[in-house]
Amino acid sequence: MFSKILIANRGEIACRVMRTAKRMGIATVAVYSDADARAPHVLMADEAVRLGPAPAAESYLKAELIIAVCKATGAEAVHPGYGFLSERASFATALAEAGIAFIGPPPHAIAAMGDKIESKKLAKAAGVNVVPGFLGEIADTDHAVRIAGEIGYPVMMKASAGGGGKGMRLAWSETDVREGFEATKREGLASFGDDRVFIEKFIEQPRHIEIQLLGDQHGTILYLHERECSIQRRHQKVVEEAPSPFVSPEMRKRMGEQAVALARAVGYFSAGTVELIVSGSDTTGEGFYFLEMNTRLQVEHPVTEEITGLDLVEQMIRVAAGEPLGFTQDEVKLDGWAVETRVYAEDPYRGFLPSTGRLVRYRPPSAALTDERRTRVDDGVVEGGEVSIFYDPMIAKLVTWGPTRIEAIDAQVEALDAFEIDGIGDNIDFLSALMQHPRFRSGEITTGFIAEEYPDGFVGAPASEELLEDLAAIAGLVAASHETRAALIDGQLGGPVYPEGDYVVRVASAAGAGLGVDEFAVAVEPYDGGLLVSVDGEEEIDVIADYVPGQRLLVADLDGRRRIVRIAREGRGWRFQTLGARHHVEVMAPYVADLKQHMIAKVAPDMSRFLLAPMPGLLTKLEVKAGDKVEAGQPVAVIEAMKMENILRAPKTTTVKATPVAAGQSLAVDEIIVEFD
Repeated sequence: MFSKILIANRGEIACRVMRTAKRMGIATVAVYSDADARAPHVLMADEAVRLGPAPAAESYLKAELIIAVCKATGAEAVHPGYGFLSERASFATALAEAGIAFIGPPPHAIAAMGDKIESKKLAKAAGVNVVPGFLGEIADTDHAVRIAGEIGYPVMMKASAGGGGKGMRLAWSETDVREGFEATKREGLASFGDDRVFIEKFIEQPRHIEIQLLGDQHGTILYLHERECSIQRRHQKVVEEAPSPFVSPEMRKRMGEQAVALARAVGYFSAGTVELIVSGSDTTGEGFYFLEMNTRLQVEHPVTEEITGLDLVEQMIRVAAGEPLGFTQDEVKLDGWAVETRVYAEDPYRGFLPSTGRLVRYRPPSAALTDERRTRVDDGVVEGGEVSIFYDPMIAKLVTWGPTRIEAIDAQVEALDAFEIDGIGDNIDFLSALMQHPRFRSGEITTGFIAEEYPDGFVGAPASEELLEDLAAIAGLVAASHETRAALIDGQLGGPVYPEGDYVVRVASAAGAGLGVDEFAVAVEPYDGGLLVSVDGEEEIDVIADYVPGQRLLVADLDGRRRIVRIAREGRGWRFQTLGARHHVEVMAPYVADLKQHMIAKVAPDMSRFLLAPMPGLLTKLEVKAGDKVEAGQPVAVIEAMKMENILRAPKTTTVKATPVAAGQSLAVDEIIVEFD
């Protein structure tokens, strides 16, 4: 067994590998860029060595620097994590030539299966069903248009070396191909150093299901069941679960055995994943097709660990050290259900735009471990740390386990309510809304779920009347607590004035995003150990909660209903976040509520004549200049953020008045890019 390993990665996965290595008694070496000098993975490691500047191409993608660090520190093996160099055969080969073990598959298997075009050819030769497509060299955009027309729209354009949702474009027409082909090539080159693109038929109403493989260097290859990864946005996985609600035991066996046969054909060992596209309308269990093989540990591996009881990182390390697997296929258990949600630094209320900056507050939910429920958080950030524009925007992975699928999902809802993040945008409300969505809970999902269920964007999960009444009662509790504290301040003239306990509470869903305002009359009567709250004159609710002014997370019991609410000041009111939505709450004395209707509302300035930067990022293209006429929907600028290109379009047919910025400039969020007449 190794005595010291280097982790050639950063963030969450670097911390994940280190935790297992430390448990195994193996010393760890971290590498870092200037942007990560004080990152958690650097502080967690036994040793840490600087690689270079913040851009990945100058640090984490420099194989020669990582090998030099191995030699300098005496690291005997390298775990690549996922992304960066994890699927580069040349890196694994260079390590072998330097006498350093690669904790992953052999270089020839990475080369064979890591190339999306060659892997499809190999799969087809091995008798595996593949999606119809063109796997040859595509000369230019015109060639791509001809190929797409022959296959038949819609088609998917993919970077050959791509992965993680990057370097992919869905095209419904020739216009989409012409707009997206070159962008796909650029993303492939920027993220993976390879600008080759292939085109394949896009199967409508598909499910994305993958098989986890694990093999040793002694010829044993096993499948560790499947994962359902159909909940995606822009081809980036958002929710994963194991097992799949669609897969029967017979189908699982067929898929697993086919994946094993494919891996065996290329002499595969270590952890790997065979991704399949599955027709949700085919109930025979035969409608699955090979997409690609990821020759690395997947982001979503924890859900497999939760249902099998295996530590995949430990297994990878043991396999790399030459140990045989200590179990057989029949001994791979499938216990309960696990769900993983990816917590990203993005704002779902603003079209999922990336968010960067400092984590002013970061308090993940407490880990839970019982026979009925488990909660696990895999992260690589800390309070006070920074989410940079240079890397993936994932903050954490929230994993829950339960005996049944619904119990695992309900555990997600509760844990997401208890997740505190401040300083940057996050997608927690969106994840909670997904977990509560009736269609998701039924298991009738496809990769188009998010686009189909949220065609006009996300404005928050719908709130039931019972929830709104409970929020009004909690607002009464919060207001009474603040007024009581104010009454107890020393030195007041005339003595303390205690709250009368009668309020008008107005609740605007999704921070007033056009979903209406509900008004409630709330009466609060304290008693020893709690509050009796009446909403709109109805029967009193017994509210039990430990709340003090300034508290950000409130856990309350309302007649046996458990509510977890994140609370923050918002103007003269409050922002309550719970169950997948933000609610702007105002609490007033009845006479104030009567007078407020006479107050003049502040009108927001008209910003429609400006094209604003929707996120911080780099302006890579500016397609217009002052005096140009533009049509509605015409591409005007391209911003690169979080390794993704974002095309900004003209909102209407008009003339460009000014362009105060230039290509190559870094932009702040809401900075003016173009001013129109």
